[in-house]
Amino acid sequence: MNRRTLLAALPFLPAPALAQGFPSRPIRILVGFAAGGSTDVFARSMAPRLQTLLGQPVVVENRPGAGGNIATEATARSAPDGYTLLLGTIGPLAINPTLYGNLSFDPLTDLTAITLVGEVPNVLAVPADRPYRSVADIIAAARARPGTLNFGSSGIGSAGHVAGEQLNLMANIQTVHVPFRGGGALMPELLAGRVDFAFTTALNAMPQAESGRLRVLAVPNATRVSLIPQVPTVAESGLPGFDGMDWAALMAPRNLPVPILAQLNQAATAVLRDPELVQNMAGRRLVLMPTTPEEASAFLRAETARWAPVIRASGARPD
Repeated sequence: MNRRTLLAALPFLPAPALAQGFPSRPIRILVGFAAGGSTDVFARSMAPRLQTLLGQPVVVENRPGAGGNIATEATARSAPDGYTLLLGTIGPLAINPTLYGNLSFDPLTDLTAITLVGEVPNVLAVPADRPYRSVADIIAAARARPGTLNFGSSGIGSAGHVAGEQLNLMANIQTVHVPFRGGGALMPELLAGRVDFAFTTALNAMPQAESGRLRVLAVPNATRVSLIPQVPTVAESGLPGFDGMDWAALMAPRNLPVPILAQLNQAATAVLRDPELVQNMAGRRLVLMPTTPEEASAFLRAETARWAPVIRASGARPD
């Protein structure tokens, strides 16, 4: 999409809302995970389109480690000038404050929400050679052999981790969490059968399921995912109320000036409504979710409150 088309999609801002002289130099988007994952895909898909709209380079910088905390802390400590942004996820923005307990930042007070970016549909997947055909089969096996089944995730505090802990709590079973350094590291272990099941991204799992190497049993969302409507929810499979949606949001340091926040929100949401990008993300089984800053902030507060009791009850701790 060319700049003229993108600009046409950008809602008009009255003159007082425009940040004078912003941007005048390159903008960084920090990603707290390795290249190639869904968060990185979001950031690298948005960056060139934002660059077209804003007229300055937009560079994605991967800073993996500590469940996304390194990149999140770096953003929180940056100057509130709009030149350092974060493509954050449910882990560092809503789960880690409870999971870690001693973070040097609080996402709700030390960061400014610009917009939600998208939903990352996850699926509960098992190796194709396992006998499990449903969530009920996993629960039955776990009850028959407490503490012997394990589940993999893309890391401590990830959506896959807390979905597994939620399954343990709601089904009253004991399965063992095995964290990996991202979804790319998890997938070979799941395919090889070294983990019994995993809540992992549809982006990574569905091609393997379509090739017959994995079996997808359910999605952890409250409702079925439009991009994979044939897959039932965990709630439909016998655990009403189960909800483990994964998501990403575009963030900035706190005290970001209102005109800059408005300009970044307008640019980012125009990009997220770009039909070409929507179609591209759907092909990767990712769903875009542009919002206002106020909607994004309210969503983050609700997610933090929702996951805190689950994490406390599970007894999960960072290694």
